Amino acid sequence: MWLSNFTLVLPDEIVSHGSVRVEDGVIAEIRPEPVANAAIEGGGRLLMPGFVDLHGDMVEREIAPRPNAPMPIDFSIHELDKKLAAAGVTTAFAAVSFATESVYGHVRSLETTSAVIESISRLKNNLLIDHRVHARYEITNLGAAPTLEKLLDAGHVDMVSLTDHTPGQGQYNNIESYILSIAERRAISEEMAAEMVAKRIEMRNNPDIEIKLKQIVDLALKHKLSLASHDDDSAEKVAQMHDLGVTISEFPVTLPAAEEARRRGLWTLMGAPNALRGQSMSGNLSALDAAAAGLLTVIAADYHPAAFVPGIFKIAERTSLPHAVAMATRNAARSAGLMDRGEIAVGQQADLVVIEDGDVHRIRATFRKGLFVYSDGTLHQPRALAA
Repeated sequence: MWLSNFTLVLPDEIVSHGSVRVEDGVIAEIRPEPVANAAIEGGGRLLMPGFVDLHGDMVEREIAPRPNAPMPIDFSIHELDKKLAAAGVTTAFAAVSFATESVYGHVRSLETTSAVIESISRLKNNLLIDHRVHARYEITNLGAAPTLEKLLDAGHVDMVSLTDHTPGQGQYNNIESYILSIAERRAISEEMAAEMVAKRIEMRNNPDIEIKLKQIVDLALKHKLSLASHDDDSAEKVAQMHDLGVTISEFPVTLPAAEEARRRGLWTLMGAPNALRGQSMSGNLSALDAAAAGLLTVIAADYHPAAFVPGIFKIAERTSLPHAVAMATRNAARSAGLMDRGEIAVGQQADLVVIEDGDVHRIRATFRKGLFVYSDGTLHQPRALAA
């Protein structure tokens, strides 16, 4: 099947009016000109690799769109699957948490998170896109460790991140602001919130935390999984995580942390919504500033997959379009150990996204292994589907 007359975003260049031939779900040939009798005519629209999302929190919002309105897990995963395909995501790592003490504790319990992971594993062969599991291990939640270890040994986890949301460091290094935030979110007094925060800080002094952390890391590395750290806020923290075996620094909070991560050869991941908005929702390092400084290598959906496309174009203003696209595709795939996707190149999976350039860049179609998984109906005539 030929896809003809597209503006191809290749790894190092943009080719106008190019064509791609897909055979058995793989890119078989690329030409720098249109071809006759193609199955699909692009009309000059952009053709990019499908997005590889290493950190998407959206499954929690599908399961619990409101705190007291839980939805069936299988139903929620199927609904998220459609939304991700429409956002151009062709490989998605669901970032699920074991963090019952968080404000999202109702969907981050051991039981719910385990059920989500097992459902993704069971359903994945019948979904539109490639779904995987990114298990977020809150290092102070020692009770979660045995469950995570079982899921790792069962092969249900594809990536692990080490998170530490202890107040006073990382994302929450301003304790006063955090107390106010807890009080507002939980509708409790500041005094009660301050007591909760104090208890969480005290939890971090448990010596068993470091012992269990090393065991989880060793198990993840035994299974050859990518290992990430979360909310690194200093060069010292990055160094500690690097020495543990981490290869991805997720959402570095400060410029020095991002600089140290790159100096040590780590992939640096930040959110596409941060790039789109030009700032972090928590007042941390801007993805655009990190990109301009050459410190950003991967972007993820975080909490809003539709931000991928506009986020890419915002970053492209500071770098280049191929460079920005690579952050959501090739770099993301490689950092997760996936070598078969992420580029428009011969031999790569035909995971592709068609985008209409304009004031609002619109996704017109998404392909996974050369098959339509989303179309808004503007790209092709019905006969093209049968070709």
